[in-house]
Amino acid sequence: MTATATIRRGAAPKRKRVVAKGRASRKPSAASRALALIPVPAETLRQAGNYLLLGLAGIALIAGVVAIKLPQMVGLEVGEAIGDMGFSVKRVEITGIDKMDRLPVYSVALDQKSMAMPLVDLGEIRDRLMQFGWVQDARVSRRLPDTLVVDIVERKPAAIWQFNQKLALVDAQGHVLAPVDPTQMPDLPLLIGPAANLQSGALADLIAAAPQIKPMLTGATWVGGRRWDLRFQSGETLALPEGQDAAKAALVKFTRMDANARLLGQGFVRFDMRLPDRFVVRVSKEPGKELAPDNPAKTVT
Repeated sequence: MTATATIRRGAAPKRKRVVAKGRASRKPSAASRALALIPVPAETLRQAGNYLLLGLAGIALIAGVVAIKLPQMVGLEVGEAIGDMGFSVKRVEITGIDKMDRLPVYSVALDQKSMAMPLVDLGEIRDRLMQFGWVQDARVSRRLPDTLVVDIVERKPAAIWQFNQKLALVDAQGHVLAPVDPTQMPDLPLLIGPAANLQSGALADLIAAAPQIKPMLTGATWVGGRRWDLRFQSGETLALPEGQDAAKAALVKFTRMDANARLLGQGFVRFDMRLPDRFVVRVSKEPGKELAPDNPAKTVT
């Protein structure tokens, strides 16, 4: 009888788990730890990141389009198309001009890269018009379908400025408006000397204190940037003191003296009122002569 041998085998040996060296000990990064502290689901963060990338890509696309000036090119094409439909500059209407020449205004308004109404640069037209001496202000607008309207506010001439043997019209603020032809002098005060044009308003204010003297004046010289010498039609010169108030007081006093004693047209050459307590006159034969106390002009107060 054959015996069957039973071989008892032991349990299969357990395999040891091989752990990659260094993985088990790796610590989470600072960014991971920071994200873990944010009370927002990871999926939401991933979606936000995707939107951010899409936004950056859109900005880059827009920047590229602007860089190649695509919107400008499209705008030009659209503007020209509108111009071809009849909306192009055919007329320029100018208002507000009295003294200045109209031709330069037309030249500026019509000097455009494109005559299509949408493409006319109104701001550039105004800036160029403001360079003219006569122009105090300018407004430019479109009147569809084909008209540019230019409204000019002119400066008002207040005096003639003589400097470096040249004559020019100036306004009350001293802006030079236009050259003056010596053979066609307008009936305005004559200012003489460096920077005298900037004293145009001060001179007008001075004369306003004694308006009866204005018809007798032929000019005023701004001396040393400090005071006025007034010249009269009868040939005399009146030297006024420094300072606007002192000059006004002296001019008013001189006007009263002339009304009482007829100083102008009597052969005097110069009246000097620079010192408040002295009134000095100069005659052609006796320069520097001071009026005697018994002279009628001296008694005027």
